[in-house]
Amino acid sequence: MKRAILIVKGEVQRVGYRDVVAKIARKLSISGFVENLKPYDVKIVAEGSDENIAQFIEQLKIKRFPIDVESVEVSFEPYKHEFEYFEIKRGDWREELFERLDTAGALLYKSVELGEKSVALGERSVELGERSVALGEKLVALSKRSVELGEKSVALGERSVELGEKSVALGEKSVELGEKSVALGEESVSIGKRMLEKQDATIEVIEQSKDEIVTEIRSLREDLRSYMEDRFAKIEHEIEAIKAKIGMV
Repeated sequence: MKRAILIVKGEVQRVGYRDVVAKIARKLSISGFVENLKPYDVKIVAEGSDENIAQFIEQLKIKRFPIDVESVEVSFEPYKHEFEYFEIKRGDWREELFERLDTAGALLYKSVELGEKSVALGERSVELGERSVALGEKLVALSKRSVELGEKSVALGERSVELGEKSVALGEKSVELGEKSVALGEESVSIGKRMLEKQDATIEVIEQSKDEIVTEIRSLREDLRSYMEDRFAKIEHEIEAIKAKIGMV
């Protein structure tokens, strides 16, 4: 057990700090008192177990409007078991009344300030809500547009599949025609080869006939020349005879 003497400095008078201290003390089974210390501080005398006194000191360091504890000066004395409970030592009733009014005024001012902030936040919230609605409407419009484009995409896909099937069918037909064309080409080549063979045979026959004709022509020319020579010889002989008859020789 121990006894602690504490001097608390900061915004601790006329802000309801002593009431808060009394509540903390009662929860931790601390006995003693709290009182205002002129001009601005608060004095606390506390008795209790070592653990509870340590927690009590830590919980006194409050920074929550309108209370703002700047420092806590602590000194310890031997435990005296002087107090049965924890109390608030108050001064003149008029001072206490004014302190209460000051506390209420500070809280009221803070309440008004918070109210104004709340209104501002509410207006901001409404503005954001309106923007959210506008964005939602745009999102709905975009969703509808997306659905329309999706439907068109599906239709184009189906059309593409249909054209693809036709293309495959045409491709198969083209392959079939190509195979027929190849077969016809092979047949044409075969016919061409056969025609070439016949042409070669025809040329050979023509060449053979040509040689025979040339031979016959040559033989004919020799017979004609022999005939003509005999004929010219006879004519010359007849001319010589005529000349002799007419005395030209």
